[in-house]
Amino acid sequence: MHKIMALDVGTKRIGIALSDYLQVIAIPHSFILRTPEDKAIEEINKIAKENRVEKIVVGVPYNMDDSLGSQGEDCINFSQKLHGFDIILEDERLTSEEAENRLKSRKIDFRKNKGLVDIESACIILEQYLGK
Repeated sequence: MHKIMALDVGTKRIGIALSDYLQVIAIPHSFILRTPEDKAIEEINKIAKENRVEKIVVGVPYNMDDSLGSQGEDCINFSQKLHGFDIILEDERLTSEEAENRLKSRKIDFRKNKGLVDIESACIILEQYLGK
């Protein structure tokens, strides 16, 4: 069995979530800095290897009219640098807002640690994928 990794790729940070081995539950993992990009890719590869990941779900923020903006293009370009994995692109519209709401409901103050929002967003992306 293998886990699935989800990435919430932002301009500053990348949130990471992993599935369980049954690929049913999304589990928060960590966030890494986006730059330098080669180091970020190296860290993703390391986490993937340690967790027996074969598939990576990358969140792509489409616009509300279904068009692809510059941030969406950036996420797709980043995903193309990940080699040796099945890459799945998942629509992640409004996940940051949902992530903030989830953290607020658990009384977690994320204002000083935006990485928490990125991790929660990665969980939401993975939950969407697993629920299909």
